[in-house]
Amino acid sequence: MATFFERKIEFLKGVGPQRAELLQKELQIFTYADLLQHYPFRYEDRTKFYKISQVRENQPFIQVIGKFVRFQLAGAGRKQRLVGTFADETGTIELVWFQGIKWVQSRVAVGVPYIAFGKPARFGSKYSIAHPEIEPLTEKNKQGSYLQPVYHTSEKLKRKFIDSKAISKMMKMLLIDAVNHITETLPAPLIDQYRLMDKKSAMVQIHFPRNAQELQRARYRLKLEELFYIQLRLLKLKISRIESFPGIRFDNSELLNTYYKNHLPFELTGAQKRVVKEIYQDFRSGKQMNRLVQGDVGSGKTMVAFLSMLIAISNGTQCAFMAPTEILAEQHYKGLKEYADLLGIHIARLTGSSKKSERKVIDQMLQSGDLPILVGTHAVLEDKVKFKKLGLAVIDEQHRFGVAQRARLWKKGNNAYPHVLVMTATPIPRTLAMTLYGDLDVSVIDELPAGRKPIKTYHMRDSHRLKMFGFIEKEIQKGRQVYVVYPLIEESATLDYKDLMDGYESMSRRFPDYQLSIVHGKMKAEDKEWEMQRFVRGETKIMVATTVIEVGVNVPNASIMVIENAERFGLSQLHQLRGRVGRGAEQSYCILMTGNKLTTEGKARVQTMVESIDGFKIAEVDLKLRGPGDLMGTQQSGLTELMISDLSKDTEILKLARSLASELLAKDPELKAPENQVVRTQVNAQRKSNVNWSRIS
Repeated sequence: MATFFERKIEFLKGVGPQRAELLQKELQIFTYADLLQHYPFRYEDRTKFYKISQVRENQPFIQVIGKFVRFQLAGAGRKQRLVGTFADETGTIELVWFQGIKWVQSRVAVGVPYIAFGKPARFGSKYSIAHPEIEPLTEKNKQGSYLQPVYHTSEKLKRKFIDSKAISKMMKMLLIDAVNHITETLPAPLIDQYRLMDKKSAMVQIHFPRNAQELQRARYRLKLEELFYIQLRLLKLKISRIESFPGIRFDNSELLNTYYKNHLPFELTGAQKRVVKEIYQDFRSGKQMNRLVQGDVGSGKTMVAFLSMLIAISNGTQCAFMAPTEILAEQHYKGLKEYADLLGIHIARLTGSSKKSERKVIDQMLQSGDLPILVGTHAVLEDKVKFKKLGLAVIDEQHRFGVAQRARLWKKGNNAYPHVLVMTATPIPRTLAMTLYGDLDVSVIDELPAGRKPIKTYHMRDSHRLKMFGFIEKEIQKGRQVYVVYPLIEESATLDYKDLMDGYESMSRRFPDYQLSIVHGKMKAEDKEWEMQRFVRGETKIMVATTVIEVGVNVPNASIMVIENAERFGLSQLHQLRGRVGRGAEQSYCILMTGNKLTTEGKARVQTMVESIDGFKIAEVDLKLRGPGDLMGTQQSGLTELMISDLSKDTEILKLARSLASELLAKDPELKAPENQVVRTQVNAQRKSNVNWSRIS
């Protein structure tokens, strides 16, 4: 038996099967609950009337009371418009219609009092409102006194007369019955302590608020509830993971101390020291570690991973280090080998192209325990790869590995679960990390090593192309190398390929004396690899590529990153690409090439890049511009579930929600206390419908 809120939307009076089908397709509204949680995105203030003399162009929507003095038709053909002169005792304003002129003429008369509502604009000394809403003045609407909700709809729905007003009508109809079925979902002590509005009132006031104060209270209540349940779910996962999965206890740090005293190639930054300390505390707790380390490109995550591995090896266990591509695995292998050789620690690499004879030796050494560190790609996850005692798994660029693959990694720990350390160079704003990775412990490396010069970023338009070429030439003459990157947008792969080839041609013509590399998605893996390696060895001076180079290739000699059509990239991607240069001691540059015309958002992105090299600051701006779903790739983020909260604005509410959820679980982990029954009921109801999108392993 479906509950009231599970009823199909077509059964609501005034909807019916045809409108229901449209609502499902366009707005994903299937049930009464879906409609009720289709919240307004703004409200029009109908509480106040203005005199015509008070009208100003910078006002949002306003309403005035007056009478039409006259109507006239202006313009001809398709440009014809109807202009009504609307007056009160303080002055006149023009009300203009470009469409539906006959309909307006048949409904509106001169000399009758009306309320007109719309957005004022100014032309010279005159004010006008285009396509105002008009209704005859009555005793009831004379009082004003309500905030009109405005709902998201779509062009298709509007064509079928399902506009915001129609949705508002449906909502009124639904609320008449729904009010009797809405039950409280937060514990009474919490409501009392924070003086929250009750659930029933909040649901009515969010749709039809009496005034701005009531709306504010309703919003706060619903946001806090939404974020509280997300955090509760994540924290419960974390608790159950810690209880169900004991970790191997690491007390010995002998190798770490030896390396630190005798071989450390550079002074660790304060941030690196702090993160190593956090990891060591996890190791000694006897609980299985699941930690995410975030840090910009070049912040020293690999060194942190290596020091963590030394602790694991000191305690007689083995380590696996996984990277998403062969090039990256090779790069990490070389970097880690330099460190490991100083201590006489054996390290091997395993990728899809490892020879059979190499694999045989690796397998034997892994099973006998003589191989402490294995670096590789997904090949490490294959069932035939068996460790004697896997103690720590390090995963680079977490979002490139699926959940199922990580689960296989866990099974490799005989009789105990390996600790998991995940590294990402994608800066995730704190609010998003708390929600996306709420069941993980998050560490942040927010300092760059001493001696690194910040990358200088410039914005150039197409008209400055010759200047950009000249700049590149100077740098190549100094012995440096250059990346030129083109966007890759799946829907228009042919267009992108053409852009890339055109770019390659014009670079070849402009720099006939230098060798060029080219890398794009249509090439075979071995051809890509060959071109990359030529660039790494310095045989080619310019690498023209699509975004395949985004993750991880380390070419210290490359000092310029030119990003073509920079306005077509998201901020986090621009930041990632910029991080490909600036690996050496030389000054590096990033040049953002754009067309001469930019959208407001395009301008904001380019401006942010020019002004800041702080990945977290950039991620915060990205979150504001794009919203959380887009930022992480909606399918994986699970944040599409956010009905009313906005992570870019509701940081404080999120922090409160997390601490409330944390307190509640500390006192009553099983939610058995009588006052927490409502929470238990809500959690069970959510469990039916929600997927777990935050688990790392």
